[in-house]
Amino acid sequence: MKKWKITFNAPAILTFVLLCLAAMALNILTQGWSNRTFFMTYRSSLASPLTYVRLFTHALGHSGWEHFIGNMSYILLLGPMLEEKYGTERMIEVMVIASFATGILNSILSGSTALCGASGVVFAFILLTSFTSFREGELPLTVILVAVIFIGQQVYEGIFIRNNVSNLSHIVGGLVGAVIGYRFNVRSSHRKGRRR
Repeated sequence: MKKWKITFNAPAILTFVLLCLAAMALNILTQGWSNRTFFMTYRSSLASPLTYVRLFTHALGHSGWEHFIGNMSYILLLGPMLEEKYGTERMIEVMVIASFATGILNSILSGSTALCGASGVVFAFILLTSFTSFREGELPLTVILVAVIFIGQQVYEGIFIRNNVSNLSHIVGGLVGAVIGYRFNVRSSHRKGRRR
């Protein structure tokens, strides 16, 4: 009988989740200090090196267990499939770009409002997933429906519902996922076309 073993099947995704878990534990131990210092982005002095670090690391911080579990559920559900299709390096690229894009826009547009969490990465993954069956010259209906449902909901909530959710980071993350998904798949279909 074959023995079962646990495998580290999606290195980029699993490392990201473990880093988020470590940031969450550190935030609890420091009673919020570590999030404010390292894992939230907000408008701050351009002379401070941490201002630039936080543009990326804010995606690791979460405001509480509910926030953490919500984001990690999506990342663990979608991430391994995406990493298998696109590779570890490309998934790191998606996470870094989504984190930076949401961080920089929050710093520019939201003033002193702090942003933390991997929601931008989650929405990038959601839109990126809808491109998995993309072929050049075609626009899958799933891409249109996902964009309308997920991005449309965020636009609606951003205009009509006041809560602590950063709809802007969701929209930006989704746009990052859509652009990268299109780019990845156009390149892939060009390579396949050359092989034929």
